[in-house]
Amino acid sequence: MIVDARHATTDDIEDLVRLYRGLESEMTDLHPMWPLADGLNEPVADSLRDLLADPDTTVLIGQIDGYPFGFLVARVEGLLAQAGDVRVGAIRLVYVDEAAREVGVGEIMRDMAVGALRERGIARFDAHVLPGHRLAKNFFESGGFSARSIIMHHDDDRE
Repeated sequence: MIVDARHATTDDIEDLVRLYRGLESEMTDLHPMWPLADGLNEPVADSLRDLLADPDTTVLIGQIDGYPFGFLVARVEGLLAQAGDVRVGAIRLVYVDEAAREVGVGEIMRDMAVGALRERGIARFDAHVLPGHRLAKNFFESGGFSARSIIMHHDDDRE
């Protein structure tokens, strides 16, 4: 079994949409706000094409024996003006199909993304994780991340 990762291309849009829908389903179960605030704009295929064309964004495909089982989206983001030119590499989306978890697909994508960001001179990294998503929190902590912020939300329409 060969587990690896590679940069995604527009030829991967169909697989990226399929994987994104898996992420969307999982995240929506954790918090119904996710597809409205943290996911991608619809149509998702167009949003993915935009991400692939953005020089400040890295989109990776995680594979087992050449079949795509996961994806990761990371981007270079600026901090506040008082930080000067300091930028942060933010892992915005990461997903591995449940059938392929626990074999290293996510770790390879995470480490590849951090390495690619380091090559661009980035030395600070964020990863966006929903509160209560213990597996994602543990995944990023195993890669050296720790929490620095939690976004609180209240929805008057929620029952």
